[in-house]
Amino acid sequence: MRKLIHSLIACILLLMATVTHTAARDRIIDITSYGAVGDGKTLNTSAIQQAIDACTSQGGGKVRVPSGAWLTGTLLLKSNVTLLVEENATLLGSPDIKDYQVIDGFRDGLGQQMGYALIGAVDVNNTGITGKGVIDGQGKLVRASGGHERRPFLIRFVHCSNVTVTDIRLQGPTAWTMHFFRCSDITTKRVTIRSRGLGNNDGIDIDCCERVQISDCDIDSGDDAICFKTTSPYPCKDISVSNIKINTGEGAIKFGTESAGNFENISISKIDVAFAREGGIKLFSVDGAHLKNISISDIVMGKVNMPIIIRLGARLKTFRDGDAQQETGSISNISIRSVKVKNGTWTGMLISGIPGHYIDGLTLEDININVPGEGTTADAAATLEEKEKDYPEIKMFGKQIPAYALYIRHAKNIRFNNITFTSDKTDARPAVIAYDIEKVQLRKWQLPANSGQTPLIHITDSKSVQLQRIKTPASAQQLLHKEGNTENVTLD
Repeated sequence: MRKLIHSLIACILLLMATVTHTAARDRIIDITSYGAVGDGKTLNTSAIQQAIDACTSQGGGKVRVPSGAWLTGTLLLKSNVTLLVEENATLLGSPDIKDYQVIDGFRDGLGQQMGYALIGAVDVNNTGITGKGVIDGQGKLVRASGGHERRPFLIRFVHCSNVTVTDIRLQGPTAWTMHFFRCSDITTKRVTIRSRGLGNNDGIDIDCCERVQISDCDIDSGDDAICFKTTSPYPCKDISVSNIKINTGEGAIKFGTESAGNFENISISKIDVAFAREGGIKLFSVDGAHLKNISISDIVMGKVNMPIIIRLGARLKTFRDGDAQQETGSISNISIRSVKVKNGTWTGMLISGIPGHYIDGLTLEDININVPGEGTTADAAATLEEKEKDYPEIKMFGKQIPAYALYIRHAKNIRFNNITFTSDKTDARPAVIAYDIEKVQLRKWQLPANSGQTPLIHITDSKSVQLQRIKTPASAQQLLHKEGNTENVTLD
């Protein structure tokens, strides 16, 4: 009898929890119930925040932003609350910087104070944003009001879990569009981003987060489109990014402008890049991060300055008070496959560790890159400085890259397979320049001939390099040149 009573009590409690959850899921609180006015002029920060606070106090639900233009300053989402911006509704950021708050402030890689936001959440669970409406930060007006130094993000989640952002259109931020810091279990789908016209107009920034899914998004950004950061010594890991359209004034897929924590177990696939002015695939560890178990595949690029760049450096910068400086990190177990580039300028691939710290363990295969073939003899003679402590970017070594296909140094255990380069014109530079490499295999390469003034492949101070099935036109005058302390280089 006692067991039966316990079972009945358990069933009743479960039923009550289910009813409560269903009620919360179905609850909708309209911001007009708290006095919000959708005329695009009335400041509704207090009214909308009251609606959010009331929703969470009642157990959660959706806070509806109906059709209209709703002006607001900083809003803080709460647990179990989803902001629903309906179709034909626009949530407008106040043009006055005084209406914004700092949410967990920090300094970025350039030392600038960051953290202001239009919509934020701190230490919140089960929250998000949805709807087919628009969130417009009116960034240019904010900057003109004195927001140049503070520059609010459009959306910022800090220390949150179970965050969902779907279907919304995000535009006009003063700085980054959407930033997640130390969050877990994030889902971002079918989000459209239009972020142009101001500095640091990133698309999506994933910073020290775990268990993240980003898919089916359309990003047009002035700065990096999808950027993985670690502004503190916590990892970015267990992340999937797929089916993304990108057009960007900076990098398409970037790891590590700030790289104090590790990047692990990250998969990126089915990315269509129309244009990227500052790099296509960019993997950087310069502040102590260990990049490992990264898979990148099925990438199509239009015009891209430097399609692939991988950089291990030793800037070793910290970004938050109290964080300890890291030792030099590492880059290992990276796979980049099935990449097609219609117009890759500067050079196709640049891979650079630093003396004493090798990039160790890369596989690059099934890559097809067309280059314009505009490299000159002056470019071929350029020397790239090490710049161990510099800010990581494709232009850190200058625009004169001495090889048109691959420049690689301080690297080992690298495998290149089935790599095809084509060229619109005859380039004056070597195809490949390698320095201080070990256990590197170049297999099934197709290379257009250069002007003949330099060898196609130039290897210095390296050992255990295999060149297999390298295909060049009959007009190519010299395939391989070795110098310095170079040994065990085989050519098949």
